[in-house]
Amino acid sequence: MSRSARSFELRGHKESGVKRKILSVLSLLILVLAVSCKKQEAPVYPVTVKIDHVDDYFGTAVADPYRWLEDDQASAVKDWVEEQNKVTFAYLDKIPFREKIRQRVTDIYNYPRTTAPQKAGDYFFFSRNDGLQNQSVIYIQKGLEGQPEVFLDPNLMAADGTIRVNLIGFSRNNRYVAYSRSEAGSDWQEIRVVDISSRQELADRLRWVKFTGASWVGDGGFYYGGFDAPAPGEELKGLSAFQKIRFHKLADPQEKDVLVYEDREHPLRYKGVEITEDEKYLFLTLSEGTHGNELHYLDLGRKSRGFQPLLRGFEFDTGVIDNIGDSFLLLTNIEAPNKRVVLVDPKKPDPKDWRIVIPEKPEALVSAQAVGGQLFCVYLKDASSRAYQFDLEGNLVREIVFPTLGSARGFAGRRDDTFTFYTFTSYIYPPAIFKYDIASGVSRVFQATEVKVSPEDYEVEQVFYASKDGTRVPMFLVHRKGLKKDGRAPAYLYGYGGFNSSQLPNFNPAVYVILENGGIYAVANLRGGGEYGEEWHRAGILGKKQNVFDDFIAAAEFLIRERYTSSSRLAIAGGSNGGLLVGAVMTQRPELFRVAFPAVGVMDMLRYHKFTVGWGWAVEYGSSDNADAFKFLYTYSPLHNIREGVSYPATLVTTADHDDRVVPAHSFKFIAALQEKHRGPNPVLIRIETRSGHGASSTTKAIEETADKYAFMFYQMGIKPKF
Repeated sequence: MSRSARSFELRGHKESGVKRKILSVLSLLILVLAVSCKKQEAPVYPVTVKIDHVDDYFGTAVADPYRWLEDDQASAVKDWVEEQNKVTFAYLDKIPFREKIRQRVTDIYNYPRTTAPQKAGDYFFFSRNDGLQNQSVIYIQKGLEGQPEVFLDPNLMAADGTIRVNLIGFSRNNRYVAYSRSEAGSDWQEIRVVDISSRQELADRLRWVKFTGASWVGDGGFYYGGFDAPAPGEELKGLSAFQKIRFHKLADPQEKDVLVYEDREHPLRYKGVEITEDEKYLFLTLSEGTHGNELHYLDLGRKSRGFQPLLRGFEFDTGVIDNIGDSFLLLTNIEAPNKRVVLVDPKKPDPKDWRIVIPEKPEALVSAQAVGGQLFCVYLKDASSRAYQFDLEGNLVREIVFPTLGSARGFAGRRDDTFTFYTFTSYIYPPAIFKYDIASGVSRVFQATEVKVSPEDYEVEQVFYASKDGTRVPMFLVHRKGLKKDGRAPAYLYGYGGFNSSQLPNFNPAVYVILENGGIYAVANLRGGGEYGEEWHRAGILGKKQNVFDDFIAAAEFLIRERYTSSSRLAIAGGSNGGLLVGAVMTQRPELFRVAFPAVGVMDMLRYHKFTVGWGWAVEYGSSDNADAFKFLYTYSPLHNIREGVSYPATLVTTADHDDRVVPAHSFKFIAALQEKHRGPNPVLIRIETRSGHGASSTTKAIEETADKYAFMFYQMGIKPKF
């Protein structure tokens, strides 16, 4: 019984008729609340067959009884998926307020969203979603004052709204644009071409491409990266190997595309190309993983010489900003962990001969672009953006001041542009597109965003806490103004911690469902990310990956210690590498969390590199093919650290049948082991989306999954949301 009800009941010895009525109503209300939040019994999970399979890793025998779940095309696996979904959705269907949450999430999502315009000759292109459209529509307009017209509408390309399109390259004279088309959330894409003036799509179809742009030469064709067609049945799980660079001439069939670069000796390398604005040089980037690259260049006026090496080795990251005559303007972390801008003469590529244009600073430099004869550099200061304009000699012109702490992206354009656009956002600042005048430095709001929530009712705190080894780690907390720190607020703690990816303030309308119910949305800036440059990144990779998990656990302990929340009202969430994070910490500290949401996570750290593009993550994680790496991977691999008889948090694993980046087998095997070994009343379920990939493939699917997660969370915490 609540304290208010108990104190009311103890007043006096006699009850008036009114008092009896009030007591009756109050008792009924308490009964209704108790019934509405009463927990279901633990589900009866499908039986997952175990098949004896043991691998030997350097003398250590490791059982893998659920190996058969890796074959996602097998009928037995499809039957297993169907049975798991039946149990999960039967459980979710019984949550009394699930539909109200779904409706509120739908309402919150229903607002127009627009991207910054992209200039191509006399035209501007942008994407817009009216609110609940499954995919954003690409528009074209002549000049900034012209009438927008639909250019590409992917919602008309598939009945279920799971085809996504992106513009990936304009031809020299802006006559044509190449766009990529992906289906059902897969990373595989098909490149098509549209005549801009007539809006007619050409017959060109380039299949089996991923992670590539289109680098045009004139209006006649473009360079791109592609793969050979995978074997039947291997499309979504086979290794993506032997990527090639080809040149496609318009109107030619793909079979006639000219091979420009391949490397038969190193099948597992990423290859990317980009061309300079003056079409004088073509740059080739080679990498053996998600960080570290070589850089080569091709003088297109002397193609017979082939690609020439500029920077060798895979230890550092270097990108091309532009060419200035025959020298190359580069953004690099060679001899500069926080990155710097340098000018390199290709005849003298040794770092000792570089001219430093913008030296390394204490803050991490995350992007540098040349627009309108100027350099626009975005830095990070304690996980928030700072932007500066420099001339091409590296002289500071001005700081570009933002409205508040937040994140900015954009500053794209060409050499002769007089203005550029950037988008600024924060947790309580809906995305706003600014038009920036390069000469005067004046920023004006070009497009604001009107949302269906009240950001002004909430505030953002940035706190710093000590991790296990004493490292100072930042964390953002978003909550209603005047939050009472009594340990009763539901908290949703999100983390990623890897691949040099920085978790910056960003407006996410869905989390307002939590905030509106007195909750806290927390984002921890863990090691492994890029918030403080390459040293911060490297402090959370390979044998130091445990630092990331310690940082996340320390974030949870801080929230509990400072009475923002309690273990019984704390949910943790993360996707992809963040799904690995959640899987690792829930197996290391199961008592610390009430709810866990590992999404599309890398759960089998001994076999991740054997699927699709997983080989590229070995520079981040290490590979079980190496004896030393096997030892530290085995100590935290979520699949291999589920213990018999332990009570784990209420868990809703999410994955999708078309995720060909982190294949669903990771989540399948993890939940099978969890359902086998978990002991306790908390449900451990898996939600497997169809025709979706590494992230929701449509707005409808995003809304449904988000609503299910929030309903599950509140239900496990015994909280009845208010709407």
